[in-house]
Formats: sequence, structure tokens, C-alpha cells
Amino acid sequence: MKRLRSLLAGMIAALAVAGLVAPAAAREPPRNDQGEARREAQAGTQLSLREIERRILPQMQGSEYLGPAYDSTARAYRLKFIRDGRVTYVDVDARTGKVIGRSR
Repeated sequence: MKRLRSLLAGMIAALAVAGLVAPAAAREPPRNDQGEARREAQAGTQLSLREIERRILPQMQGSEYLGPAYDSTARAYRLKFIRDGRVTYVDVDARTGKVIGRSR
């Protein structure tokens, strides 16, 4: 019996090292930020992505729009643009539509 436990413990350790046994945090379902953004917009507590884009895209003339990302914790959109090989991120408060940051 002791040998069986030792063998099982060794097998579990080997599987963990091989990445086949995931830690508990990795088994949690991923956050659905896009779904959260949609629910908030439908509830009227923040602007829709389309409204955010309608306000921001004209300010970025000459840049190619690469797409959005939403952070439900910050309740902000990050819009990604590229111009002359340089990437620019524009962070927008989803509740107000105001630009809260730019980064290159």
C-alpha cells in the first residue's frame, strides 16, 4: 500500500511537471469582459463600443484602427491604432467616453 501511494504521488508530480495537471486558478473560467461591456451598455450605465468608436476614431485621422479591448475592472476601453509603424493606445472611460490616457 505504501508503495502504491508513493507510485501515485510520483505520477502526479510527473504530470504536474509536464503541465497536465493545472493549478486551481487555471481551471477557473476566464473573465468575459466583452459580455460584461455589453451588459453594462444595455443597462445604460456606460456607452457602447460603437459610441466610443464614433467619438474617438475621428480624432485619430491618419492612423489605422486595429481594434478594441475592454477592461471590466477599470470599466475602460483601450483602442489600438497604428501609424507609420508606431502603435498608439487610447484609453477611454466607458461611462463618460472621455480619453483617460494615451500611450505609444
